[in-house]
Amino acid sequence: MILAARALALIAYFGLLGVILIWTTWIDPPEIVPIAVALVVLVLPLMFPLRGMLHGRRYTHAWSSLLALAYITLGITLAAAADARLYGVLMTTASLAWFAGCLLYVKLDARRARQMAS
Repeated sequence: MILAARALALIAYFGLLGVILIWTTWIDPPEIVPIAVALVVLVLPLMFPLRGMLHGRRYTHAWSSLLALAYITLGITLAAAADARLYGVLMTTASLAWFAGCLLYVKLDARRARQMAS
């Protein structure tokens, strides 16, 4: 079960990263700001938890779930706009899955650590 939670967190994390990269660079590039600025604002925060998530660190999964909340909020905001509804729904779905996977992984890993200590 712990492996499934970690897999969910990683798949959703990379799914969110892929959705942002593909949508911002190829499907609907921003018209107001340069693509590079949009990518820095949207993708750079996702790079901070990358190493810890790949190594399965519980602390990284815990605080990155808080980062997922920002992307959930952004996704809901974009889904409310008629022209970016699909992008918003995809971002919200991936962010919610990332959030759920991280929380489940943290809970299960903490339980496993307590069982190993006793």
